Amino acid sequence: MAKCDQGYLCRICKQEVEKLSESELYLRFVIGEIDPETLHLSSECHLDCNPVLAQFIDDHRYASQSQVPEGFRIEDLDPQYVTQRKQLVTRGFQRLLEIQANRKAFSQVQDYPLEEFKRRWR
Repeated sequence: MAKCDQGYLCRICKQEVEKLSESELYLRFVIGEIDPETLHLSSECHLDCNPVLAQFIDDHRYASQSQVPEGFRIEDLDPQYVTQRKQLVTRGFQRLLEIQANRKAFSQVQDYPLEEFKRRWR
């Protein structure tokens, strides 16, 4: 396959990130952690290749296979932080699924972030 025919490659496992719902980069973008101006400069990663972030997804459609390093597991963190982080990251993951299922409604990348972050970037 020609280099231009490949999608984005994961910085960890070097495999292609095929679906938006597998993308750590776009999850971080929709939850406001990546500025739209730097999105194209940021490296891609599978959600499973970043178990520290993926552990906060609380949705039956996502099941991580990765082990979270000791000290970074949900059980090791402040419960209030965990609750807030789970809510945000889960909403972000659900947004990725929504975008993936309805690309026409999200024709521009600027439409991807959650509402509170779209307002921040305008």
